[in-house]
Amino acid sequence: MSNGTALPKTQDAPEAAAPGMEAESPAAPDAAGQAAYEISRPTRQSTPLVLASPHSGDRYPAEFLKMSKLDRATLRLSEDCYVDELIAAGPSHGAPVLKALFPRVYVDANREAFELDPVMFEDRLPEAAITDSPRVAAGLGSIPRLAANDREIYGRKLPFAEAEQRIARYYRPYHQALSALMQETRERFGGCLLIDCHSMPSVGGQGERDLGRSRVDFVLGDCFGASCADAVTAAAETHLRKEGANVRRNNPYSGGYVTQHYGRPTEGIHVLQIEINRSIYMDEQTLERLPQFQETKARLERLIAMLAREAPALIRRR
Repeated sequence: MSNGTALPKTQDAPEAAAPGMEAESPAAPDAAGQAAYEISRPTRQSTPLVLASPHSGDRYPAEFLKMSKLDRATLRLSEDCYVDELIAAGPSHGAPVLKALFPRVYVDANREAFELDPVMFEDRLPEAAITDSPRVAAGLGSIPRLAANDREIYGRKLPFAEAEQRIARYYRPYHQALSALMQETRERFGGCLLIDCHSMPSVGGQGERDLGRSRVDFVLGDCFGASCADAVTAAAETHLRKEGANVRRNNPYSGGYVTQHYGRPTEGIHVLQIEINRSIYMDEQTLERLPQFQETKARLERLIAMLAREAPALIRRR
């Protein structure tokens, strides 16, 4: 994967933005007119904090819907619905927000690029493909085999060229944008604090270590201390607990590819994954926002405000 690639230029003039932030800038669309991501930037970035949502994308390519034996409503159960909305306050606190526009069941940006299940493909995968990871075994590689509730997405095998195309059009542009944001931030502030934002089902599912058990409000994943300084995780945990939230570290989620790959706290690059329990803001079956959606959003805005304020000190921790 390429790091430090310049951000793709937008092709259209930006729309009017709210005071204190710039309009969202989409990646240049591909030949099919689909953009890979959008970035919401503050007018001036005033903190080394960066926010990202790799799994809230809901733009389903028409050709993918034709390939899938599941309908769009079923596929959407795999989304981290509305996480991009929950963290939308980032620019008003001086922090840019990156969000993927493509759905995770189409291509998953929180995996190695070629973390693939060979049983899904009609031709042989290249030697460099990662075919034996726990995520592949669970049907959740970079091109997932399974959607929510362990439902098979496809009724036939795919050509490997399909995986190559999705990775080139969506996965790589997203990671190039993420890498560029982090590099820009590090050059300006001497370090970077990335909060990788996700949502989780309220109850552990098949193949997870907490199968059938209810989950806390928030899970903070720092790869057991490897992806960010303990001070970063502690600051987020303390803040959320003071707000009355139930919080746990690294269980059942300690961090995915983004956390593992980008987190280098000894170099001033800190990455913390946050998982938000879906039941505290949405109906997990209908995907409708619950009345407490705004309360959860306000709680996350207060967390963002605290991290934006404290990030200059936190990135100096090791």
